Amino acid sequence: MLTTYDNSFNPFENFNAWWKEDLRLGHDCCGTLARMVSTSMLATDSTNDSEILDAINEIVDAEPLIYRKVTKNDFK
Repeated sequence: MLTTYDNSFNPFENFNAWWKEDLRLGHDCCGTLARMVSTSMLATDSTNDSEILDAINEIVDAEPLIYRKVTKNDFK
């Protein structure tokens, strides 16, 4: 999942609070990702997942001081 360093909420456990904070901070991770990713209803889940991961990596690579990629394990 894509998030930012300044958002302390866990997007896996408390998405609504994470999303509100993300928007309040002016990042809009969901919108940024949606603009970068190229998924399709005709593609397989695996293909779409790969497209999403590639887009997350591009965003993090472009602005590594703001964005970061996280998994559920990062919040344990």
